Amino acid sequence: MPKLFAEKSIEIQASAQRVWDVLTSRDATADWASEFTAGGPGLHIDSDWSVGSPVHWKDRKEHVVVEGVVTAAQPPALLRFTVFDARGERPPVSPEDGITYKLTEREGKTVLWVSQGDFSHMVDGANYRDLSEDIWDRALVRIKRLSEGRGFNK
Repeated sequence: MPKLFAEKSIEIQASAQRVWDVLTSRDATADWASEFTAGGPGLHIDSDWSVGSPVHWKDRKEHVVVEGVVTAAQPPALLRFTVFDARGERPPVSPEDGITYKLTEREGKTVLWVSQGDFSHMVDGANYRDLSEDIWDRALVRIKRLSEGRGFNK
């Protein structure tokens, strides 16, 4: 079966470092990660974002609902980490699986490209990919707002 990835991008009027901070700061992720319904409101992401470090998506009560490991980190240009439901099975993954952020800065603007997958290992994977794309559409709008200085100070 061919691989299934959700892929989205957005142009942001901010430096790559500023966008990186929004993607990796617990305070900022508490805003935009709430678009992912697994943990409901109050969902945030904790990690030190170095290769091999754990990535925990936590709910308001600090329960881990999604977990993974950082597999690539080149601040502020590239970040990749695996994502698994904390209660479920872990399918085999390839080096490009999980969530990947690529940031390209030009003339004070940053293009953020996001990829999530591979959904081909899942039953009904195409539907999960489509749902993920819908969620990223909403999350990217929040990431853009925070990166452009509305609602996040670091």
